[in-house]
Amino acid sequence: MKPVLPLFALSLLASGLVHAQTPPVPEQLKDAKFSNVKIDGNVVQPQAQEPSASGLSVPPGFEINVFAKDLVNPRMIAVSDNGTVYVTRRDIGDVLMLRDTNQDGEADERKVVANRPNMHGIAIDGDTIYLLTIKSLYKSTIKADGTLEPLTRLLDDLPDAGQHPNRTLVVGPDKNLYVSVGSTCNACAEYNLENATMLRVKPDGSSRKVFASGLRNTIGFGFEPAKGGLYGLDHGIDWLGDNVQHEELNLIQAGKRYGWPYIYGDGKVNPPDQPPGDLTHQDWADQSVNPVGLYVPHAAPMQMAFYTGSQFPEQYQGDAYVAMRGSWNRRPPSGYEVVRIRFEDGQPVEFEPFVTGFLTEQNGEWTQSARLAGLAQAKDGSLLISDDTGGVMYRISYAGDQDGADAPADMTLNNTEGTNLGMLEPQELIDDDSGKTPNKLTNAILTTDGPSLELSSTDIDEGATIPDQHAAEEDNVSPALLWQAGPAGTQSYVVMMEDPDVAENAPFVHWLLYNIPADTTELSTGIPGSPTLKQVKGALQGANHHGTLGYYGPRPPRGDGAHSYHFQVFALDTELDLPFGASRSQLLDAMKGHVLASDELIGTYARPAKP
Repeated sequence: MKPVLPLFALSLLASGLVHAQTPPVPEQLKDAKFSNVKIDGNVVQPQAQEPSASGLSVPPGFEINVFAKDLVNPRMIAVSDNGTVYVTRRDIGDVLMLRDTNQDGEADERKVVANRPNMHGIAIDGDTIYLLTIKSLYKSTIKADGTLEPLTRLLDDLPDAGQHPNRTLVVGPDKNLYVSVGSTCNACAEYNLENATMLRVKPDGSSRKVFASGLRNTIGFGFEPAKGGLYGLDHGIDWLGDNVQHEELNLIQAGKRYGWPYIYGDGKVNPPDQPPGDLTHQDWADQSVNPVGLYVPHAAPMQMAFYTGSQFPEQYQGDAYVAMRGSWNRRPPSGYEVVRIRFEDGQPVEFEPFVTGFLTEQNGEWTQSARLAGLAQAKDGSLLISDDTGGVMYRISYAGDQDGADAPADMTLNNTEGTNLGMLEPQELIDDDSGKTPNKLTNAILTTDGPSLELSSTDIDEGATIPDQHAAEEDNVSPALLWQAGPAGTQSYVVMMEDPDVAENAPFVHWLLYNIPADTTELSTGIPGSPTLKQVKGALQGANHHGTLGYYGPRPPRGDGAHSYHFQVFALDTELDLPFGASRSQLLDAMKGHVLASDELIGTYARPAKP
């Protein structure tokens, strides 16, 4: 298998400007003859043809039939405990209920049960259904006849739409909601730090946090049933070439970053986009988690489901199945299929095509009979897949001999030259460090007999209410802080903000800022949430418990009364050998034995009642 070439090398080869002995990228950038680089891309949109189950290929013993047609725009699918099928229709803005009342493998009842513009994400937990539009999260109760009670809105302030407005969600084993929010662009710096992330939200819509970041557009994801890992397929960056960037299978871990937009694949650099501040691509790569698997570029993975039924033969159980929508900017086209991801002992080991035949080629002309979107397991153990352009939902069932099911179909991967379809070494699932030192403020842990640094603020008076502009759901502006210079030997300062009054995993960390130069004793109002600061040269920001970097303002639960917020400053006799994005526990460990002086300022804030 040929390796994926770096962007510059690939684009130069594609344009015929150089031969394979291309100099390394740093040398190219220094050499004027490489300053104007042409990137060749292909737009290949196969001609649409009438959708049909005829001509589709499935493994031996499996069958595929049309479950429902004339659905116009079926997208994401969810199935209730009694077997009722629900599908969102984004372009229509509703949720359609489908039922197979006579158990013949075809829906004979349909009804619209909810309406909201841009309805897309859907998940069911018992008799509760959750629905997502671009900015809003709703829930409702499923009634005995399959219809829904009036929708209750839980959130109305998810990030604005951009290039990837298709929000999706899954109910986790912990009963929290995991919400995917795509990027607003192909590759760019996001200024709303909830874009290009996976959010975690409690079932009542509270305690929203960024679970993981650097995920360009992870529409399909789910929890592996054996060991509980959260796996998702992320859409790669467009216009890097036919064979770049691969679709990435990630083990999505709490508090981790996944490279986008600066790093992709197994640590490769995206040269046109530069990390913020003085950070290098290597700095960003060092703080990013590589994918555990790579699939054909531009295949456009959509909804994913782990198979937990018993209808399929044993060797197909526990695996993940993904609807691949299909490329628009690759020659030859990729996707237009259902892919099986084989798992062994809770870890992915191989990609295999599962349903093919939606894409055909004759005399260099490509045609497609489906752009797949949704995929879910029906109550009887069959799989349902939706085609949102042909308006069809298909049903994949197993009718073969279970005893003779050990001989798989010819599952040769579409290993087009230049692609790299394979599994990388998986990572261990971890969680964030919130609550590892419960009910203790940092000042109580890092005691010192040194002098007070006389911490104060022009925005907050000691013991007074913090103005609304500093609250998370208002302007989220960090307050100005100033302090006296530390004693002789001070090499750097650390600033922290913590809330010890939270009910769980106290304290809640709102701000970590470290390696502030020794000659800096003041922070202005409104420090941006970037990893490094231009106005405070050398300072780095760590991870707060909202899951982002930098300052996250007060946001206590409604009706909880006023919480106290402790702003703390520490003078250290060293600079800390920590990268950006350090956690509270990492920072505390690095600071121990180096604190020369400290002080704190306390303000209070109560979240106003909802209007």
